[in-house]
Amino acid sequence: MIVIYHNPESKHSNKCLEILETSKHDHQIIKYQDKPLDKEKLNKIIKLLNVTPEELIRKDSKIWKDHFEHLQEDGHTFDHEELVDIMVEYQEIIERPIVINGEKAVIGKPAKRIFDIFPKV
Repeated sequence: MIVIYHNPESKHSNKCLEILETSKHDHQIIKYQDKPLDKEKLNKIIKLLNVTPEELIRKDSKIWKDHFEHLQEDGHTFDHEELVDIMVEYQEIIERPIVINGEKAVIGKPAKRIFDIFPKV
């Protein structure tokens, strides 16, 4: 089953959901704003995506700019755990959508990236 961590306010997320629905693949929708990711799940997703925590953060988000950008500009470097803790506390800064199929995962920007994790027929 394909899982999409979805934010209905995101055009990218809605496009990925549209692709999933028309593809007829079994899928589960998790609105991560309503059901926040915990540290363990977020670390698993980071590993599946094969990215660093920093690569999963929306640096253009207001929360990042207001609370954390100035710290980096002042020379602070966030370690893996700090960034995961920040994302757990501020779910809205996480890149979206995240689409997972078993041991494969992608960030659905652009939406067509999700075809990379569809089962091969």
